Amino acid sequence: MSALLPPSTNHQYRGSPAAAWFLTLYGAGWILPGLIYSLLPDGGAGSIAGLDLGPNPALIIGLFAWAGATQIAHGIVTLLVGLFYRSLVPLFLLVSLLERSLLSWSAWVGRTEPGIHHPPEHYASLILIPVISFFLLLALRPAANQQGGH
Repeated sequence: MSALLPPSTNHQYRGSPAAAWFLTLYGAGWILPGLIYSLLPDGGAGSIAGLDLGPNPALIIGLFAWAGATQIAHGIVTLLVGLFYRSLVPLFLLVSLLERSLLSWSAWVGRTEPGIHHPPEHYASLILIPVISFFLLLALRPAANQQGGH
């Protein structure tokens, strides 16, 4: 495994351990929906998101499977950063904040029309923006036990 992954950078991380643990949970939270999108017969499009699969359900299910594959990969890398490469925690939180902001803008402002159905993920993104922002601030601030010592 050492040929695949470099040594841990956790000793270089100065932010709050809570931010790293949040990122770890956030990474795990990416894997679960990815598995749902990849493994459920309808990819969760109809059964969870409540979308009308319309005249071409194979296209929608295929798009959900594609999104699931990227979520699984994204989740695994995010999980590894939270556990072993904590010097990257602030960067990954910033990227997650950008992603959730763009998703929310697209869902609620930019690509919406009156009466459009919003799946649960649209609401989750709105909730996660301030949560990720909070943990990003914690990741950028030196942890209490490290202030003044370096």
